[in-house]
Amino acid sequence: MLTRRRLLKGAAMTGLAAVATHLPLPAFAAGRTLKIGFVTPTTGPLAIFAEPDGFVLDQVRAALAEGLDIGGTRYPVEIIVKDSQSSSNRASSVAQELILEHEVDILCASATPDTTNPVADQAEINGVPCITNDTPWQPHFFGRGGDPAKGFDYTYHFFWGLEDIIAVFMSQWEGVATNKVVGAMWPNDPDGNGWSHPERGFPPVMQKAGFTLVDPGRYQNGSDDFSAQIQAFKQAGVEIVSGVMIPPDFTTFWTQAAQQGFAPKVVNVAKASEFPQAMAALGPRAEALSVEVWWHRNFPYASSLTGQSCAALADAYSAATGKPWTMPLGAKHALFEVVIDALKRAEDLDDADSIAAAIKATKLGTVFGPVDWSNGPVPNVSKTPLAGGQWRLEAGQPVLDIVTNPGRPEIALTAAPRPIA
Repeated sequence: MLTRRRLLKGAAMTGLAAVATHLPLPAFAAGRTLKIGFVTPTTGPLAIFAEPDGFVLDQVRAALAEGLDIGGTRYPVEIIVKDSQSSSNRASSVAQELILEHEVDILCASATPDTTNPVADQAEINGVPCITNDTPWQPHFFGRGGDPAKGFDYTYHFFWGLEDIIAVFMSQWEGVATNKVVGAMWPNDPDGNGWSHPERGFPPVMQKAGFTLVDPGRYQNGSDDFSAQIQAFKQAGVEIVSGVMIPPDFTTFWTQAAQQGFAPKVVNVAKASEFPQAMAALGPRAEALSVEVWWHRNFPYASSLTGQSCAALADAYSAATGKPWTMPLGAKHALFEVVIDALKRAEDLDDADSIAAAIKATKLGTVFGPVDWSNGPVPNVSKTPLAGGQWRLEAGQPVLDIVTNPGRPEIALTAAPRPIA
C-alpha cells in the first residue's frame, strides 16, 4: 500500500520529488495528528497481562490531552488499540492493519512473544518504528531470527533476559534446603523453547551450578492433563519445579499435583505466578509459591511521564479500579513513556528512520527502570531490573514479598525465601 510517507520518501530517493508535489496528497500541516499503534492481548488466555491497559491508556491520554509539544509545535496524539486475542497470527494481522490502514507513526506491543514477536516482525518488514517489552529478550530477539552482528533497523525491545531469571530462580532455590533436583514445565511455544534451549536457556547453567534437570519434554498450551509430568517428577524425586506456564495451565498442573500427592519444596513458574488474581484463585495452595519480579510497588523508580513513584502508580491503579496492582502495570506505563520520549526527540516526524534513530538514542529513567539501548547484550535490546519474589497470604489475600535481588542492590528485600509447607 502506497502511503504518503512512503511516496515522499521514495520520490526523494529517486529524484522525483518534483513529481510528487503535483500529486493530490494531503499537505504535511504543522501539528498533524501523531498516531501510536498498540497491540495487546485484551482477550484470550493472555488477557490477564492486559488488565491494566485501560488505566494506563487513560493516564497517557490525560497526559497528552493538550497534545505533544515538539520543537514549539503542538501535535495531537491518537492511540489506536488492537486486540491480538492472545494469538500470534492475529497479532501479526492487526499490526498490518495499524501500519497499512491507519498509517501509524510508531507501533508498540507487550505481553509475551506471542504478541511482541509478530508485531515487531511486521514493523521491521514495513519499515515502521516499533517498541516492545514484557518478553524475555532471547525469545524476542533470537525468536525473530536476530543476528547479534547486525540487529534490526526499526524494532527495539526492553526487558530482562533468561540469564537474569536464571540468576533469580537459582538464588531462590539456594535459599531453601533441597536435593537440587529440578522438574521443568516448559511448553511448546516461543517462551518454552527459549527457556529450554540447550545453549542459551536454563539447562547448561543449571548443570554448571550442580542442579539435576528432569525435563519431560514440551507440552501444548491448553493441556488438561499433566499426570505424565507429575509422575516423572515423583519418580525422579523432584523437589523444585520451574517453568513458564500460562495461568490456566498452572492451575490445572498445581491442582493435579495435590491430587496425586506431589509436594515440591520450591515452585517457580513464570507467567502464571506473576498475578495476584491467579494466586487468589488457588487459595491456601498459593502460599510460598515463588516468582520472578519484574515490577513491584517497592521498586525505587519513577515515571518520566507523570512523576509517579512505583508505589504511587500502584496505589492510583488500585484506587481507580478496586483491583490489586500487577507487574504489567509498570511495563505498560513505561512502554508509553519510551514511545512518547522518542517522538519528542525525533528530528523529522515524517521520517521513520528519524524516529527509529531517536529510539536508538534513548537514555530514559522510567517507572520500570532505566532504558538505554547503547549498552544492551545485543543490538536493539535494553535490559531492565529483575528480582525474586514469594507469595504469602495476608487476611486471605496474596501479598508479594521481594526475597532475592541478585545484581540489583538498589531493590530492597522485604522477606527471606522459605520452603512450601
